[in-house]
Amino acid sequence: MRSGAAGGLLVGVLGWFVPQVLGVGYEYVGYALNGNMALKLMALLVVLKLLTVTTSYASGNAGGIFGPALFIGAMLGGTVGTLAHHLFPAYTATPGAYALVGMGAAFAGIVRAPMTSVLMIFEMTQDYAVIVPLMISNLVSLFISSRLQKQPIYEALAIQDGIHLPSSESRQRSVQRQVIRVIRPATASLPAEITVREALERVRSSEFRTWLVADGRGVVGVITRSSLERELAEGADKKVSELVGALVFPHVHSDQGLDLALERMGANQLEMLPVVSRADVHKLEGVVTLRDVLDSYGVTST
Repeated sequence: MRSGAAGGLLVGVLGWFVPQVLGVGYEYVGYALNGNMALKLMALLVVLKLLTVTTSYASGNAGGIFGPALFIGAMLGGTVGTLAHHLFPAYTATPGAYALVGMGAAFAGIVRAPMTSVLMIFEMTQDYAVIVPLMISNLVSLFISSRLQKQPIYEALAIQDGIHLPSSESRQRSVQRQVIRVIRPATASLPAEITVREALERVRSSEFRTWLVADGRGVVGVITRSSLERELAEGADKKVSELVGALVFPHVHSDQGLDLALERMGANQLEMLPVVSRADVHKLEGVVTLRDVLDSYGVTST
């Protein structure tokens, strides 16, 4: 409570002497874009706006991100543009152009959204001439901000509020952990037309406990040794094809994640899943095993 009051008092004092730092400030951004603001005032507003925004957040008050990013970028770009145009008037653009690029670059660096910045500035200007310098500035801004602060500000604020969103690193890891990275050729399968007794005789001497079931179309299901043993007492002469669903059976596709494969193995009590084509569910591309999935996550057997 005391920190909030102190932060509000500081912002209020600064606003008393320099009222331009209060509010969103889009009016003054427009002045900077049109080149109608003095150099000293723009330079002063860069410092004071940054101070008031950080003070507001640090004291627990609302400070905003979108508006201040545009404001600070426009004032900083306008300051640089005014200086450059004063020193090299024949070789530089107007201060308003620098303010525009500065606004986009600051937004790209703070919010970490460079393409959003490009589209936003283009929608404002409808001018392709500013796109190239804006893209270069955005990349430089994004590179510097990423080096100085690894965690984007919106992600940091979300964590501060107890909300954990997926980061770019986690999304990249999820892409890397796809079924296609651990797929292996299928080594054994059971014909769908044989009986339960014949199938059990085949699998008893095998080290595998999960088997594919195939017919003329290709793979039609997955069956385990324990399920065959349970069916032996009820109907030893029953066909294996009657124990599996030819159209709906546990499977994954090569572009799906290993987390989905692990979930389907657990739901169906299987140690292996067929990897099938998206165009033809019966076309077998390989298999993925529980051991391979666990190894990819660094889980080793004891």
